[in-house]
Amino acid sequence: MSKRQSAREASHAGSWYTASGPQLSNQLDSWLAQVQPSLRPARAVIAPHAGYTYCGTCAAHAYKQVDPLHTKHVFILGPSHHVHLNGCALSSASICKTPLYDLNIDQQIYAELWQTGLFERMSIEVDEEEHSIEMHLPFVAKVMESRRDDFTIVPILVGSLNDSREKEYGKLFSKYLNDPSNLFVISSDFCHWGHRFRYTYYDETHGEIYNSVKHLDRMGMDLIEQLDPVAFSNYLKKYRNTICGRHPIGVLLNAATELKNMGVGMSFTFLNYAQSSHCRKLQDSSEKSNCLFDSLCRSRHFK
Repeated sequence: MSKRQSAREASHAGSWYTASGPQLSNQLDSWLAQVQPSLRPARAVIAPHAGYTYCGTCAAHAYKQVDPLHTKHVFILGPSHHVHLNGCALSSASICKTPLYDLNIDQQIYAELWQTGLFERMSIEVDEEEHSIEMHLPFVAKVMESRRDDFTIVPILVGSLNDSREKEYGKLFSKYLNDPSNLFVISSDFCHWGHRFRYTYYDETHGEIYNSVKHLDRMGMDLIEQLDPVAFSNYLKKYRNTICGRHPIGVLLNAATELKNMGVGMSFTFLNYAQSSHCRKLQDSSEKSNCLFDSLCRSRHFK
């Protein structure tokens, strides 16, 4: 492995979320206080990576289900928005900075992953430009605050994987998902709708555009709840829904399938769905029209 940079800066702090540690801490506490830990402890969550103004409340539904007493390693799988990857990439940093406190990257797990030959090394510049992982770091820091010196993170940048590669990475990560001390965070917004995103699917039978988008997303969410990677892939091929974290989701679904084949079942439940704005006419096009969601995954053993 090449020599790592020492730290990844919180490059989106001050624009996507506040750079003030005390203010950010209060915001996160406020969002989390509005949610009940109904299905704790989660083994995996899917949560959005938009600006906190749009997704903070929604993401809190997922993070409220995290139990720090059960968590030693937090895997964060985020899609690559700026660099084309056929596989997955590891950070060049050893720590990730947040306005709350620094998070240590697990060097032992990184070494295990690197030895598989399935990972690239992203430059510190690529790492700091990408927001899909960074947007989860303050939430992770907040919910793990009581054990800030006793856990590590494992950030993974996920590229444009085909079905076979999603299955390959899913098989690799299944052993980590099976470990109850590991938490998986899957970073994804749902539908990006409008001419700006070159996506204007609209089924008028569902009423206004935002209701059509909600129905479209709900179809995908139903398949995710079924933990069916093949059905989810077929859905994406049919509707072309612009789910930016579709490949990290695909990896998680394949990991769950691998565990099912070993006799370990996973249940998956969506807790919240929100659209950051409601599109009502075909001319509407904004990043604010992203659909945000969160969910969680728990495990059970088949008898």
